[in-house]
Amino acid sequence: MNDPVPTPDLPNRTTAGATQPRETPKTRDRHRTQPAPKNAEWRDSVVVATALPFAEAPSAPAGLRVDYDSYAEHCRWVVDNGCSGVGPNGSLGEYSSLTPEERRQVARTAIEAVGERAAVVVGVHAPSAHEARYWAELAAEDGADGVLCLPPTLYRANRGEILHHFEQVAAAGLPVMVYNNPIDTKVDLTPDLVGEIAQIDGIVAIKEFSGDVRRVLEIRERAPGLSVVAGADDVVLESLLMGASGWFAGFPNVFPAESVELYDLARRGEVAAARALYEPLVAAFRWDSRTEFVQAIKRGMEVVGRRGGACRPPRGPLPAEMRAQVDADMQRAVQYLKER
Repeated sequence: MNDPVPTPDLPNRTTAGATQPRETPKTRDRHRTQPAPKNAEWRDSVVVATALPFAEAPSAPAGLRVDYDSYAEHCRWVVDNGCSGVGPNGSLGEYSSLTPEERRQVARTAIEAVGERAAVVVGVHAPSAHEARYWAELAAEDGADGVLCLPPTLYRANRGEILHHFEQVAAAGLPVMVYNNPIDTKVDLTPDLVGEIAQIDGIVAIKEFSGDVRRVLEIRERAPGLSVVAGADDVVLESLLMGASGWFAGFPNVFPAESVELYDLARRGEVAAARALYEPLVAAFRWDSRTEFVQAIKRGMEVVGRRGGACRPPRGPLPAEMRAQVDADMQRAVQYLKER
């Protein structure tokens, strides 16, 4: 298990149970330390694809049990630091390594922890349409605000199969954010296909993770009513400046307040200030687009004094050289945030 690197709290962080510092107009403008109102459109805000903590337990799968109490605390922490929602059971939440019982309880834990004051957008990814719809129906039953859904996993679906998949998920009744991640699924939801998917009732947004920022404008042209949400952290500023309206993100697990600040600056068109914040962080953000993104983000959490911990198989520990590079990229970001 990775050893934490103790560091002082970064500025403008909220710690659970801590007394809040008195705000001035200047600090209110610089940081939004309270989440957006519950009735805000969650697809037009910062939603965190939450990492999932495990604890050692010999009888649990792979010797690691889900630590639901720590997960609930983490959900509250990112919301306390300004994020508008959480996304349980995404790739970063290791959904594919969970038992069905664990997977539902993770979603319920997030809803119970923050559901009254922040959005909960549950991952319902599955190999088949009927399985994805099943998870979407459970999310609706449990009180989620929406669902995030990949095209069929484990199979390179054709156009008709993809449309059927999302029709079935939307039929569960919750707003659906489609997730394009051709790196993992080998299915690319191209802008013309997204234009067709957007015609399905209940499809409200797309999380775009292709890394091609040119798609933001093309998707908006082909599906004007669809929210385009930045998915890859290392092109988030470029995506927001091109018209993405939200950020469904990994690194707010590490830098929640700073990520919200970056989002707000970009949305207000304060490009110089946004670049000044983004550029020292982007080396860390690049880990969000790499194969080892789960391990890297959990390591990043440890660098800033949060709990990251082990991953379940198939993900193993970071090799020493890779871990050293994560630490170096993270320390560079932390140093900048402490000194600015």
